Order: sequence, then structure tokens, then C-alpha cells
Amino acid sequence: MGKPVNLNRFRKNKARAEDKARADQKAVKFGRSKLEKELEDARAAKARRHLDGHKSEGGDKDRGEE
Repeated sequence: MGKPVNLNRFRKNKARAEDKARADQKAVKFGRSKLEKELEDARAAKARRHLDGHKSEGGDKDRGEE
């Protein structure tokens, strides 16, 4: 007779393997390199600084905001 198999462990290991395979596929499809992430962060920071530099000081007196 063969060794008994824990079906719950088998089922969970199979699900983990499928999830890992799906995660690997998504990483290839949507993943970005460290350089791409840093470049996007730098561009966002520059855009934020650009907008902050164009904000007026104080509230908008024409609309009654203070």
C-alpha cells in the first residue's frame, strides 16, 4: 500500500503554485524596472513643484475665500 496523501495539503499547494504562476505572468506584463519607477517619481515631483510654483499666495479674494 502506498503512503497516505493529505488532500488538503495537496489542494493548497496546487492553489499556491497557480497563484505564483499568475503573479509571475502579471509581473512580466505590468512590472516596471527600478529605473522606470524612479523616473516616474522624479517626473511627478517636478510636476508637483511646477504647480506649487504657480499657486498664488493667500486665498482667492474674488470668490470670498480666505
